[in-house]
Amino acid sequence: MEENKTRVAVIGGGSWATAIVKIITDNGRSNKVIWWMRNQEAIDHLKKYHRNPRYLSYLEINIEPGNITSDLKEAISGADIIVLAIPAAFLQDALAEISADDLKGKVIVSAIKGFVPQDNLIIGEFLHKQYSVPFDKVAVISGPCHAEEVALEKLSYLTIASQSQDVSCLIASLLSNRYIKTTTSDDIYGTEYAAVLKNIFAVASGICHGLGYGDNFQAVLISNAIQEIKRFVDAVHPIDRDIKDSAYLGDLLVTAYSQFSRNRTFGNMIGKGYSVKSAQFEMNMVAEGYYAVKCLHEINRNHKVYMPISRAVYAILYENISPTVEIRLLSEKLS
Repeated sequence: MEENKTRVAVIGGGSWATAIVKIITDNGRSNKVIWWMRNQEAIDHLKKYHRNPRYLSYLEINIEPGNITSDLKEAISGADIIVLAIPAAFLQDALAEISADDLKGKVIVSAIKGFVPQDNLIIGEFLHKQYSVPFDKVAVISGPCHAEEVALEKLSYLTIASQSQDVSCLIASLLSNRYIKTTTSDDIYGTEYAAVLKNIFAVASGICHGLGYGDNFQAVLISNAIQEIKRFVDAVHPIDRDIKDSAYLGDLLVTAYSQFSRNRTFGNMIGKGYSVKSAQFEMNMVAEGYYAVKCLHEINRNHKVYMPISRAVYAILYENISPTVEIRLLSEKLS
């Protein structure tokens, strides 16, 4: 019956939001999915053709037309679980009309891999500070997992992190199916920071590829990148964690190497000589690593963690240092 269904609102209209809607709607009739997106033309297209015209447009989505809306308050009010899948740079604007009361008692799931730039906060901290969401009502989805492979139903793995085991198990169950395997974690800080940092290193990987560096160099670059992730997450939230787990190392590898990685694609264009603006315009997608590296640079002023790869990406993207020069300097710091 309708009242016994788990009601899930997915907030966002991009590739990952589309993939998440597919996962949940594929998991049987026990879930009711409400999908919010801003673009009314995309909504109208979805209602008529069951496809998102802008992202993963080949994918047929099994969702009731009446459950797709551009009214954010309506989407949230009817949900028990809210999955946020909006680029972090635009999250604060998207939620501008939402109050703490609107989110009270609901489980909020972050499928976002970025900092909220206005406050340099990861999503869990932002929700707690801005909307008084208790940390035990927050969950984080981390990979390694690309939306494009989910759409193709290729076997993929997700880690669900929350300070509440009940919440992490609830979300893991919601997302598990024949092509998605899930594990749980209590490391909400580490998994979320790692998910942000890997985008920066994917940009670095792309820059190096665009400059003509080969696989041998890339292997050293990413080996050093996982060490940077460990140093940083240990500094900001020192708990017992295995950085070789899929949520950390696996997510870094797929984002740094995959053909589907928008951050690697963005970096590759920078390495080939594109300006930041021209690369963003041509991609027509948000590369979270561009925004994240600036936030990280500001956050790390307090922590002073040694992060030469992150520093090099910042210098290239925000200080207009030549990628050729900066990566040559970086190569002397890697081992």
